[in-house]
Amino acid sequence: MTASPDGVMRQWICTALCVAALVGCAVNPPATTSRDSSPPAPTPPPSTTAPSPRPPPAVVEGVVAQNDHFVLYRPKRDDTLRSVAQRFLGDEKRGWEIADFNDVKELTSGSLVAIPLRPVNPVGVFPNGYQTVPILAYHRFGEKNGKMVVTPEAFAAQMKYLAENDYRVIPLADLVEFLAGKRSLPHRAVVITADDGYASVYRHAYPVLKQYGFPATVFVYTDFIGAGDALTWPQMQEMIASGLIDIESHSKSHESLVAMLPGESERSYRARVDKELTVGRDVLQRKLGVHISIFAYPYGDASAAVVERAQKTDYQLAVTVNPGGNPFFAQPLLLQRTMIFGDHDIEAFKARLQTFREADLK
Repeated sequence: MTASPDGVMRQWICTALCVAALVGCAVNPPATTSRDSSPPAPTPPPSTTAPSPRPPPAVVEGVVAQNDHFVLYRPKRDDTLRSVAQRFLGDEKRGWEIADFNDVKELTSGSLVAIPLRPVNPVGVFPNGYQTVPILAYHRFGEKNGKMVVTPEAFAAQMKYLAENDYRVIPLADLVEFLAGKRSLPHRAVVITADDGYASVYRHAYPVLKQYGFPATVFVYTDFIGAGDALTWPQMQEMIASGLIDIESHSKSHESLVAMLPGESERSYRARVDKELTVGRDVLQRKLGVHISIFAYPYGDASAAVVERAQKTDYQLAVTVNPGGNPFFAQPLLLQRTMIFGDHDIEAFKARLQTFREADLK
């Protein structure tokens, strides 16, 4: 059986680290006595002040070898991916990096694993294709009464499928460094978002997200907050405090930004676009005490002029509703999102999880 490219890489790294460990243990040979007839230099008198002892090199239990890029580690019985990630990477949430690199779901006591200390393949490119990150877009949750409403039962089944099939839900903000080629993402990374700011997000989606520990981004337009079936400020503050939910801007009024209004001048149009981009953001930052850096275009529509204004108002990411996954070379201010509708069964949901695109890149 032919080994996979990832498997060959892991084997090579483990071998290299073991050799490095053996070389590091080598002892320098003793100095030979010179045949020169010159008398040896006199031995200086002993110092009356004892030299400060040098601390012994740190010995970390279970570490077989280490360099600047990897640690070769033999897990103990009580080790988990999260605990080892906390120990060596400083963040238990980075356990997926160890799992993905070693192609394991959990650690086995005594079986060596290589722990990458730096990003490995941060652009997600492989000989047979490249990684794409799907961003799922929801709107409302509740009983069936329209295409835009997903039932609580359907949403729970979708989240259960992600959890049970090795998908890893990540914060939308993680794409900033991925798109800059600075950060690796899980092989089956998925992002969850919800638009407009309906209270049903708090009532139905938020409890399920908490159950699985899944992060999500909620885009709200500020004119809607507290009105009718909209989220309230206390509800948003509670979700933010959980550490799972990120609130971002969906404009002030949800007006389309791509078309000029009847009789509107070019100057007035640009002023209106700037207002929609900034006023909602500023209100959210002031009321919630958070930094807003991501924008969802109303109706998912954007033009070159709108993208230019979004860039000038310092948004790092902006999302559309054009379906598909996002590779590392995606335009940060024109990210694709895939709508999840109320009439999607679980098979339709699975079909929208595009995490890899095949291509011959050899």
